[in-house]
Amino acid sequence: MSKKIVAIACSTGGPRALQEIIPKLPANLNSPVIVVQHMPDGFTKSLADRLNTMSDLEVLESVDGELIKEGIVYIAKAGKHLNIINDKNNHYILHSDEALREGVKPCANYMYESLVKCKYDEIICVVLTGMGADGAEGISKLALEKNIKILIQDEESSIVYGMPGSIIKKKLDFEICNLNSISNRITELLED
Repeated sequence: MSKKIVAIACSTGGPRALQEIIPKLPANLNSPVIVVQHMPDGFTKSLADRLNTMSDLEVLESVDGELIKEGIVYIAKAGKHLNIINDKNNHYILHSDEALREGVKPCANYMYESLVKCKYDEIICVVLTGMGADGAEGISKLALEKNIKILIQDEESSIVYGMPGSIIKKKLDFEICNLNSISNRITELLED
């Protein structure tokens, strides 16, 4: 069976969007889920805890050096950039402390770019509501090297359409999904 990972980027309106998506994912999800949500330092732990109480999946704030496992949702720790590294076919979280990028830390571009060197057979990139263009550059680089699927939240259900709209401008292959259908679409792509 192929190894897949779900990589989500979101900003303004993201916590509400994640509350619509993460609790609807099945408990037996055969993939890890990595989430980069732009938030001030100290707030990602409470977001992870809240989503964990609402979900069948375990939801955790990322920990440096942590082994990435299927069926767990990792919320990137605020104040650090999250990278995914591969070692002997296992994948780990690596926090790094570069300067702000796209004006934020964590920055989804770092996460997506780190996946270029990973051993996942397919990466499902999900770009949700948010200001700016974080994610577009990293996904563009990833698309050159890896088998990816891109889902973007539709404008109607987004609070701010900057991040999903930036994917459209990159002229990549993507699907537009309403917020209430994204969890089902992720599940379908993981079962393919």
